[in-house]
Amino acid sequence: MNYDTFVDQVARRSGTSARRAEELTRATLATLTERLTGGEVLDLAVRLPEPLRSPLRPTPGTEAAEQFGAAEFVARVAVRAGIEEPAARSVIGAVFATLRTAVTDGEFDELVVRLPRDYRDLVEPALAPGTTLRRA
Repeated sequence: MNYDTFVDQVARRSGTSARRAEELTRATLATLTERLTGGEVLDLAVRLPEPLRSPLRPTPGTEAAEQFGAAEFVARVAVRAGIEEPAARSVIGAVFATLRTAVTDGEFDELVVRLPRDYRDLVEPALAPGTTLRRA
């Protein structure tokens, strides 16, 4: 999927302009970067269009994933995007749904099963029909 298509899909799903969808996507991806290990971030980044890779660049201090739950994820996105938490939850859903269609070979499914169980409400609507989160 190319960058414009990705942004257009987030805009459509979140009911915002393309410009705002770019900002919201970057806020969500930056927060996701904090929650994943450096290797997981790089695995996702290589499957996305170049302009979306910049928020997914791990730094030397981000090799280990930060351990925070879904409520903190939503709060961080809200702060980054300058929106209220209920709106952030909706935006996160739009970005995750678009990520799911943008990446192939099960990468999205592999990514979400690594997240704690409390992320289920954020990611499950983006999963392929009939797919559920498998927990070890």
